[in-house]
Amino acid sequence: MTAINFNIIKTSTQCRARVGKVITNHGVINTPAFMPVGTQATAKTMTPEELYEIGVEIILSNAYHLFLRPGSEIIKISGGFHRFMHWDKPILTDSGGYQIFSLNRLRKITEKGARFQSHIDGSYHLFTPESVIEFQMMLGSDIVMPLDECAPYPCGYEEARIAKDRTNRWAKRNKQTFLSINNNGSSLFGIVQGNMYPKLRHESIDELTDIGFDGYAIGGLSVGEPKELMYEMLKETVPHLPENSPHYLMGVGAPEDILEAVETGVDMFDCVMPTRHARTGEVFTSNGPLVIRNAPCATDTTPIDAECSCYVCRNYSRAYIRHLIHVNEILGVRLTTWHNLAFMMNLMRQIRESIQQERFMKFKKEFLAR
Repeated sequence: MTAINFNIIKTSTQCRARVGKVITNHGVINTPAFMPVGTQATAKTMTPEELYEIGVEIILSNAYHLFLRPGSEIIKISGGFHRFMHWDKPILTDSGGYQIFSLNRLRKITEKGARFQSHIDGSYHLFTPESVIEFQMMLGSDIVMPLDECAPYPCGYEEARIAKDRTNRWAKRNKQTFLSINNNGSSLFGIVQGNMYPKLRHESIDELTDIGFDGYAIGGLSVGEPKELMYEMLKETVPHLPENSPHYLMGVGAPEDILEAVETGVDMFDCVMPTRHARTGEVFTSNGPLVIRNAPCATDTTPIDAECSCYVCRNYSRAYIRHLIHVNEILGVRLTTWHNLAFMMNLMRQIRESIQQERFMKFKKEFLAR
């Protein structure tokens, strides 16, 4: 059993966009890749077979939520996380650091770790850099994320520096624990912090690369800052990451943001946006977002997106899906979720093809224009 291998197949001559393959023990991930979020051990409303059908190659789950429910014992007796959720492709598990830090008054951060109060029943728990790695290794995650501290936006330089320094001290402990127990082919990524300060982000990268990780994630973005500032931070961060490792932008999934990030050299993305928007009746189309629950769709017999060939667009009309949503039928949310995830998988395929064919910048311009 070995850790992941990352092979760069093609780098654009027009920008830093690249096509690659992340090879894990549970399969290959073609990059740039989008990871649907399965926070509670499921991509909401979708079966694994349906995810396979639309081309999903990896999903993301969350250690914070899995730790609270169902807990380690149930996953252990089920034979590990892959078997528990009937998913035999790669899984990336987030440490839950962002969720803990978003609890605000329900948590306390010390050098030892993060003590927090469960949002479910009020019980107290402590996540340390060691325990977070141990839990994810028990799950059998293919890609393990360390415990980090995400500074809020906006925040001052000193607050951002303290969070960055603690993240990197924790990263050393994460790595030590990972090396002491890794026997299942898992890989460990490091997380770059530094808020909106290029100097801190450069320092974070230097310190993390000295420790050494299988891949590098960009954390602390899409936390409320203007999009242009996020794009600026990507340009300040990604070119400094080790070139031969996967680059993962955490929590970003708007199509326009993905295109900007791919241009800088980002390989992996995750976001709840496709599934969360689907549950409110908003769907992605090749001409921009559509709120299918709105009145104009009531008599519209066309598919969600005439240019989409997914199961939903081949078989159902906007009018029918709107009807299902308005009468609170579960099928309506299933269909909007299916389409949104299929849209994202198709977008990533188009991005990879455009890079291979040296037309990524043209594709990006035309996509955003529409």
